[in-house]
Amino acid sequence: MKKILFVEDEPSLQKTLGDVLEQNGYEVISAFDGESGLEKAKSEKPDLILLDIVLPKMDGLKVLEKLKSDEDMKATPVIILTNLERMDEINKAIEMGANAYLVKAQYTMSEVIDKINETLEN
Repeated sequence: MKKILFVEDEPSLQKTLGDVLEQNGYEVISAFDGESGLEKAKSEKPDLILLDIVLPKMDGLKVLEKLKSDEDMKATPVIILTNLERMDEINKAIEMGANAYLVKAQYTMSEVIDKINETLEN
């Protein structure tokens, strides 16, 4: 079973998408802030990380930077799932190594699952 770390500070989205991921056969690890997300990424070794940008304690871009500079974590795919849709944020995240950048309001749950499946297959 593939393991997904979901770093998201909104409990309702964490629960809803977490349930959908589990229904699609994934094990879900939750983190509600950037610091614990980074710690869980290193300890749990997920197959993929879903990462919000606006997070307490450490923002998602800082988490992404630390993940991609860590020898053990840099190959782990990261999908940014956020409400920020500024081009500079999108470009920065992709340049830093994010595999995809999804704006929450523009994607349905099933489209997010499709992107996760596609990313894990590649």
